[in-house]
Amino acid sequence: MGLAGLGLGLHRFPVALATGESDRYFIFCYFSGGWDIVLGLDPRDPAVFTDDVVGDTRIHVGYDRLQDNDREFDLDPRIQVSDDMIFGPYIGDLALHWQDLAVVRGMSMETLAHGGGRRRFLTGKSTSGNSVRGSAAPTHMAALFGRENDIPNLAVNVESFNLDQPAYASALRVAGVPDLLQALRPENSVLNDDAKRQIAQLLADAASCPDAQRSRLLVEAEAARSGVDELIQAGLDAQFDFGASAPGMEQIREHYGINGTNNDSLRSAEAQGALAVTAITSGVSRCVSVRVAGGLDTHRGSWATDQGPRQERGFNVMARMIEDLKAREYRQTGSSWFDHTTIVGFSEFSRTSRINGNGGRDHALTNACVVAGGNINGGTVIGRSSNVGLAPYAADLDTGAPDEAGEIIHPEHIHRALLLDAGVTEDVMDLRVNPLRALLRDP
Repeated sequence: MGLAGLGLGLHRFPVALATGESDRYFIFCYFSGGWDIVLGLDPRDPAVFTDDVVGDTRIHVGYDRLQDNDREFDLDPRIQVSDDMIFGPYIGDLALHWQDLAVVRGMSMETLAHGGGRRRFLTGKSTSGNSVRGSAAPTHMAALFGRENDIPNLAVNVESFNLDQPAYASALRVAGVPDLLQALRPENSVLNDDAKRQIAQLLADAASCPDAQRSRLLVEAEAARSGVDELIQAGLDAQFDFGASAPGMEQIREHYGINGTNNDSLRSAEAQGALAVTAITSGVSRCVSVRVAGGLDTHRGSWATDQGPRQERGFNVMARMIEDLKAREYRQTGSSWFDHTTIVGFSEFSRTSRINGNGGRDHALTNACVVAGGNINGGTVIGRSSNVGLAPYAADLDTGAPDEAGEIIHPEHIHRALLLDAGVTEDVMDLRVNPLRALLRDP
């Protein structure tokens, strides 16, 4: 566990929102390793894209090569939920919520590196080598909303960056539920209460001396130390103790499918989904990032056996989160938490359209993402990838329709739209693009 970034840079933009001025909350769901969009968010018709025409289309659909002991596939295993919205065979229970989803296709990541793609999506900016050139979107959002929440920005097994925002907007980074509980609980100490008070007083005196006050590093370090102490004193750990025998915790385990109460179970993707929703609905956090799937870097034969089921597990976690948010009333308003929380499912890039000589797929620039909740224009498909090699294809940012005269969609277009929905019209992240307004019902 650690505090990611101390926000030591100069604040490039002023904080534009107070907590009460926006009722938006955000959950970013990361699928680690590079997902195969043909199996999930951007499928192709196997009757059209046959192996006989691969030389022209450069697309191996590959559904006939999948090896799954838990199911048998039809010749065309795609799942069609509307005229425009068709999913691959591993979309899982997320398809049940298709009317809540906006699927963005034909997005370009402009990188084939895992770290570069992940950081590109999180910050909306290409990296300089491996170094980020901006703060993560959740960091900006946490800064804009203010510091009233106990943990404004929480990142669970996901990177986060703070280059130019206040220290309170830095993510509290943990590896899973057990690590969060450890961070929130008082440590077992051999010191008595008098010794603890004396140490606290010594630290406070050192932080208040003139030399320390002139040091930005020491000021931010003291703020982080005192912030952690406040978290421990707040007694927040009970809300995340999903291994407890209390009826509420048993209900959470059953809903998310958390199989057990040991540390491994509480570090699972299902437990991270429960953690994210709990942090949001309990008022602990405004922005949460969680890893809901991993092991997707399938260059070899494991593509046929592992890629799909691992994606599906993450999509199922997202489905459980949507259901949980819908079931919780938002602050006695008659609306649900889902009406106020935007969920973003993303990966660093996709797999190649052609299957390689090892029976797997390599790294591709083209990507997709799925967004739901809040003011998101559900039941829509925005943009498309091409029918030759699944290349990025331009779209009209206002309508979402494919348009050669439009723009290639990048992650920064999505971030601009999410910020616009939160009431931020200025380009506070310095992304230098227009918002993807087609994402929003009421842009």
